[in-house]
Amino acid sequence: MTTVRGVLPNPLLDRAAVTPGRDSVRSFHESLPGYAATPLVSAPLLARRLGVAAVHVKDESVRLGLPSFKILGASWAAFRALAARAGAPVEEVGGLDGLRELIDGSGVVLVAATDGNHGRAVARMAALLGLAAHILVPGDMAAARVHGLRAEAAQVTVVDGTYDEAVTRSAALADDRHVVVSDTSWDGYVTVPGWVIDGYATIVAETLSALAESGNPAPTLVAAQIGVGAFAASMVRGFVPLGARVVGVEPTKAACLLESARAGRPVQLGGALDSIMAGLNCGTPSLIAWPVVRAGIDSFVAVSDDDAEEAMRALADVGVVSGESGAAGLAGLLAFGPQLGLRPDDRVFVVSTEGDTDPVAYRRIVGARPAGQAD
Repeated sequence: MTTVRGVLPNPLLDRAAVTPGRDSVRSFHESLPGYAATPLVSAPLLARRLGVAAVHVKDESVRLGLPSFKILGASWAAFRALAARAGAPVEEVGGLDGLRELIDGSGVVLVAATDGNHGRAVARMAALLGLAAHILVPGDMAAARVHGLRAEAAQVTVVDGTYDEAVTRSAALADDRHVVVSDTSWDGYVTVPGWVIDGYATIVAETLSALAESGNPAPTLVAAQIGVGAFAASMVRGFVPLGARVVGVEPTKAACLLESARAGRPVQLGGALDSIMAGLNCGTPSLIAWPVVRAGIDSFVAVSDDDAEEAMRALADVGVVSGESGAAGLAGLLAFGPQLGLRPDDRVFVVSTEGDTDPVAYRRIVGARPAGQAD
């Protein structure tokens, strides 16, 4: 199903129902090897283009050695799931080293379905813990993303179907030895995806710290990409209680949360789900994310592939290397700023959620990467 490109003001908006997210996850991430807060880029060029007071871009092109933010959710969820499996209170595990000792010799395999970034993050977490990983991917995944998974020593199964079908196949693998670490949820499986949402709160914590340190107030408007809804749910929990408006952005070819808001209930989409915004090609909302997104998103925006490409070029102009999904949040603002009620005094926050995870596509769309950016 393809949604008409445009804006849907959320008919279910209920900001008072949004409860703040957890703020204690950052200390866990700080304990991981290679941790560093990702850059928060001030982008006056984008502010002028949008007609707002300020734009800040959180650059997640390198996060804990991977080209996307997904390791934040995958690491925390895997840590919590494995500690629970070992029967150990998470506060007593003693970090990665303690968990590694607890699960030594267990033969556990971490399992995930992915359009690329989440699965690679799960595979990296498995490697850090001395475990195997089995990652299932849709049939149309870009070769570079499959290569990235195999570079993490993961077993990769290419499913003849969509991301949603890969999710179904991964769920069927769950047993005493296979631990599914999914960023989406379904009936009977909500705890682990809830931990994924909690893990993304580190983006909020880092951003608010960086803004305060530079003398900038909190954002008044946040653009959040929507796939299954986990990332958007974390941004809603982090920023709506501070008074920000949140805009949710999806591809026209996979706007499952927009269509769910229109219907007043979770809607599963059919069709090819073949936008270039591969990480957002999801046809089924996460059941645990849906109530948060439903309550806290001001407007849903459906953008085209052309919109995403234009946003990639706009981010490159301010020195941020962003992939197709990474640029989607900005794409919604560039395409529909007036309809979204952008104001001259707005302070806008955008997350570029990934780097150029498909370098061939990036070169086609943007050209050469900015100087100093590494592969």
